[in-house]
Amino acid sequence: MTATHKAPPSSPTPSPAEPLPHQLLAVLGQHRMATTHQLHELLRPGAARQTVSGPLNKLRHDGLVDYTVLPASKRTRVWYLTSEGARLTRDFPALRGRPPYPITSATAASLKTPHTLTSVRTHLTFVADARRRGDEHGHLDWTPEVSHPLSDGERLITDAVMHYTLIESAERTKLRAFVEVDRATMSSERLASKLIEYARLWSYEPQPVGRPRTRQPSASSAVWLRWYPVFPRVLIVLTGASRYVLDNRINDLQAMVAEHPHVAAMARQVPLGAAVLEDLEDHAPTRDVWVPLGGGSPRSWTEL
Repeated sequence: MTATHKAPPSSPTPSPAEPLPHQLLAVLGQHRMATTHQLHELLRPGAARQTVSGPLNKLRHDGLVDYTVLPASKRTRVWYLTSEGARLTRDFPALRGRPPYPITSATAASLKTPHTLTSVRTHLTFVADARRRGDEHGHLDWTPEVSHPLSDGERLITDAVMHYTLIESAERTKLRAFVEVDRATMSSERLASKLIEYARLWSYEPQPVGRPRTRQPSASSAVWLRWYPVFPRVLIVLTGASRYVLDNRINDLQAMVAEHPHVAAMARQVPLGAAVLEDLEDHAPTRDVWVPLGGGSPRSWTEL
């Protein structure tokens, strides 16, 4: 399920050759929104806070970014691209083909902040862990809101696609994951049904007219092969409720794997895991905090 080859490890921090204002615009184009603290942790951890806040205020003066203030947060600023900023960044190499979706007002931004900022929180746990370990996972290796076609004209929109390079003994192992961020705002049944959508994507092969449908993906015609050499593992990150509630939601995910034939078939070939966001923040994604949805003891996401 992975691709491995040998090469010397590279620096886990952003390249200083790319100006910080350019990086700030790229991150906001990629993630849609982020707080000042999140931008600081993504791009300049350990540096003075003014290292990031100064360029942000200059970009705002230039009309490329703006912010809204989170309620009851000691005036925490959440930054986003203006229409002009979105127009400018659409030609950035890292963002080509990425729909801009500019946020047109502070009111519109406030409606998107809870889920978007939780997704960035999740991303930050992998970024911090990669820096600690010497792996490769940077500020642009997490692409939110990626759409994939399903049969009958439907689409699966995954919360994020993650690219991560694990470095051990000078070996580089490329890992990919579909990440779903659950804030306990939908029913547990609806959350578990997301696994059915991933099973449909895993098995979906566009069929020419007149040819009968096949039940299992072949080596050459599965639609996901347009984007991925292997089907990414599916990681579900939960937060926003008590541990009891979150544990029950994980149990429901495991029941879906056990009871749904197509999900069970996918689970035999694709790693599936769930973890609580606060565990990722308190420990690390590569610690034994992931529950394998197909059964077994908690482990690292890389060992699912």
